[in-house]
Amino acid sequence: MFDLIRRHFLDHFLDRDGGVGVASDGAELVPQERADEVWGRQAEAGFVVPADARLRAGVALHRRAQVPVESADVVLFDPKTQRVHDADQFFRFGIARACGGPKRLARFFKATFFHQVAGIFDICKNRGRQQATGKHPMGQLHLGLLVSLSLAAPAVAQPISAEDFIAFDANQARLGQLLFYDKILSGNKNISCGTCHHHDLGGTDGVSLGIGEGGVGLGPKRTPGDGADRIRKRIPRNAPALWNLGHKDVRVLFHDGRLEISDIYGNGYDSPAEEWLPQGLETILAAQALFPMTAQFEMAGNTGENEVIGAVKDRIDLGWPILAKRVRTIPTYAELFRQAFEHIEEPEDVTIVDIGNALAAFIGTEWANFDSPYDAFLTTGTPLPEDAERGRQLFFGEARCAQCHNGPLLSDQDFHAMALPAFGPGRTRRWDPIPRDVGRMGATDDLEDAYRFRTPPLRNVALTAPYGHNGAYANLRDMVRHMADPLAMRTAWTPALAALPQVPWLQKIDFVIQSDQLEMARHTATLDVRPVSLSDAQVDDIVAFLESLTGTSALERPLGRPATVPSGLPVD
Repeated sequence: MFDLIRRHFLDHFLDRDGGVGVASDGAELVPQERADEVWGRQAEAGFVVPADARLRAGVALHRRAQVPVESADVVLFDPKTQRVHDADQFFRFGIARACGGPKRLARFFKATFFHQVAGIFDICKNRGRQQATGKHPMGQLHLGLLVSLSLAAPAVAQPISAEDFIAFDANQARLGQLLFYDKILSGNKNISCGTCHHHDLGGTDGVSLGIGEGGVGLGPKRTPGDGADRIRKRIPRNAPALWNLGHKDVRVLFHDGRLEISDIYGNGYDSPAEEWLPQGLETILAAQALFPMTAQFEMAGNTGENEVIGAVKDRIDLGWPILAKRVRTIPTYAELFRQAFEHIEEPEDVTIVDIGNALAAFIGTEWANFDSPYDAFLTTGTPLPEDAERGRQLFFGEARCAQCHNGPLLSDQDFHAMALPAFGPGRTRRWDPIPRDVGRMGATDDLEDAYRFRTPPLRNVALTAPYGHNGAYANLRDMVRHMADPLAMRTAWTPALAALPQVPWLQKIDFVIQSDQLEMARHTATLDVRPVSLSDAQVDDIVAFLESLTGTSALERPLGRPATVPSGLPVD
């Protein structure tokens, strides 16, 4: 509690401008819009109209400088609790127009740590307009919500159940299982989705940076090939886990969030395919399933090797019809599609959209799992083992893990900079002169997003090593240590802590980025957390809690790996 008060004293009482700030927890970036763009429509989640300039108000991004804002009429915040802030569970708090009494009252609430409030507040007199939500007239200070605030004991995540998941068709899921393990969907017919997301490896590949198209074998034993077929590049990022991606709350995918639910292009998604992503993909999982097929080093193959990569090089969507034709001309697949989809009557009706929807049905049902000891704790109150319970209290309390790992999936689905050691080929953009990975910035081109990556969900995390967007840590205990004190662990990191397959002809560039002092300085300076001092025993307790997130049936999947696939190609 003393540490909590000290942090809030430094964050709030000692603001240099002495003005009222709008606090945003967890270093979250707060979007701003003008007041005249708000009136007359529903306010959206996470949406802010800046406070009046006479308050000298700013959006206070924790552990960052205040961002000054211009005059406007009201401050709006998402009324839902987004995450915990440090060890407490405060709600958001916004300040509206400058008025003598309310201004002093605002400072009082700030001084008493009510810096976040759930809901939309205006503490000045009614000026005859309604708030953007239309629910409350301006000028009402809803003290009932303030009274309900509490400095609670360590929190818990939200329980999940079958009703929280998208209801997929069983026939489509069985069809998706075959497609998932069929190498027919790769340019050179030598790799499948299941190669990097295998049942035997917890839905991943067990290595830091995968060996994709051109490799031979599975998981840590996969070799990079030889001769003309050998790999030319490692897969730039760690294979993400598939657990519970069919949950209805999932709205963003990939480490950099380059796939989001959005109607910006009129097809339901903001994606690398932009307006060329086909219509009819029923879920974000269906959209996600299409992109590894177009990735050169994952499944498409190298330029000149096959017609799929040749088409993709012209435009990202041109390779998908070639793959769809391959599938529908196999009689077994044609019949399975006809049985699984009502609109399909002839083989010619099968498109890449149907393939994506079938793959999503399989992924969304196969890796739905929520029967862990922690789930039993949430639903029935079954006590956790003593070490896991101590870890739970640390996770939601002193260790501050739940600042980002919260909600039903133990992920805020947001992006944070955690200073993981940089290595590998990087996910370079066309104009990048060095093998770096700028994370979320690669999707948004916003400098503020540099080196930030999506918070991964944690259920079954003990089954999905290595950890981090580039698999920097093969051991869960080391990853916990890094999250507690990123810069110290980054300094001490060595390649031995990762699980990086040996590829002799790529070793010269594996760590070359670390010799770029300017890039490393930028990377190190971008950090969204303050260090937490944890003893070895506390780290062990947190690991015990994370292990309690493993489902009792996690290794007993409904469909599993098929023995054969309709194409007749070998199954890894």
